[in-house]
Amino acid sequence: MTTARIQLPPKLIPVFSGPARYRGAYGGRGSAKTRSFALMTAVRAYMFAEAEQSGVILCGREYMNSLEDSSMEEVKQAIRSVDWLDAYFDIGEKYIRTKNRRVWYTFSGLRHNLDSIKSKARILIAWVDEAETVTEIAWQKLLPTVREQNSEVWITWNPELDGSPTDTRFRKNIPPSAKIVELNYMDNPWFPDVLDEERRNDQMALDDQTYAWIWDGAYRENSESQILAGKYRVAEFEPGKGWDGPYYGIDWGFSQDPTAGVRCWVYDRRLWIEYEAGKVALENDHIAKFMIDRLPAIERHKVRADSARPETISHVKSNGNGKRDNLPSIEGVVKWPGSVEDGIAHLRSYTEIIIHPRCPATLKEARLYSYKVDRLSGDVLTDIVDKHNHYIDALRYALAPLIKHKSAGLVLSRHQRR
Repeated sequence: MTTARIQLPPKLIPVFSGPARYRGAYGGRGSAKTRSFALMTAVRAYMFAEAEQSGVILCGREYMNSLEDSSMEEVKQAIRSVDWLDAYFDIGEKYIRTKNRRVWYTFSGLRHNLDSIKSKARILIAWVDEAETVTEIAWQKLLPTVREQNSEVWITWNPELDGSPTDTRFRKNIPPSAKIVELNYMDNPWFPDVLDEERRNDQMALDDQTYAWIWDGAYRENSESQILAGKYRVAEFEPGKGWDGPYYGIDWGFSQDPTAGVRCWVYDRRLWIEYEAGKVALENDHIAKFMIDRLPAIERHKVRADSARPETISHVKSNGNGKRDNLPSIEGVVKWPGSVEDGIAHLRSYTEIIIHPRCPATLKEARLYSYKVDRLSGDVLTDIVDKHNHYIDALRYALAPLIKHKSAGLVLSRHQRR
């Protein structure tokens, strides 16, 4: 008999050993939670198929606007990392299934697709990733749909709010039939050097509270170093008549940073962030189409971008690949000494910043964008940590004509006077 070997962080071995209704892991960044659970869904799919059981592996997240927002790519990479799994699965651009067609994956957003989830045939495993934001109502609707004999619910999340529905259900009141552990970067035997360098940088630049939330799985609480603390909230909305905008901004990415775009509005002394688009390693030839596909009507409006890359602006404006996809009205923004600080002051001048749920990357940056903190005294400094700012920078560029240039003595914009 052939024995197959799977590598998991040691703390996860008991989680996947023996029977359980619930299996889960929570903690900070770099713990290999998501990759390990993605891998184990494939292992279990293999076992189901070989046992001639048919059904669905449901991979859910609170918000999922498209497959790009799902766990599909994580599952694909996990399968391809193991030769015998790679040979067993049929992987297409928009599907994953065993080659014998007995088990297949489906990907759903829990916020808007719960009713359709009820109709999924024979859910064998429901894995909810990034589960911190899942509402109690969503849990109440989802769990009864996972009702096959010996079916299971898997949960992975980064804690944020003490008392969130997910945390209350699966951390504070762990069900008797659950195997759930805390997993952080120090529990990951394959924690990469590049992430360790980032962690060390965060340890020096961020306050302890923010650092502990990112890396140690601690609860997130507002700290004085958070630039947008108390200024933003998440809510669904539809732009109305009389709203100013839309305003579009783009921040150019590099090898490790996303090219990020936003579409936003101004109304009632509030900033409304309606759409976002972002991707790492986005080639210049593909930028225009990528933004057109994700930021409605961007090709018909003025677009403001980081002026540090005039060659990119020129390329996106004319689009050198010969296709019609281009942004003819894109232009670089004017910068001045202190323009970043003036932009931050402008963002904080709004009564509120409302972030649509379809903009999770913008929301993440709103939470993490911070001032530096003195390592010894804990004092919040005036210098800004140059991280978690790609969508924030795109916002600044979008709003460039509205931002007050303090040193020039300009008056408040008409939007701010309202």
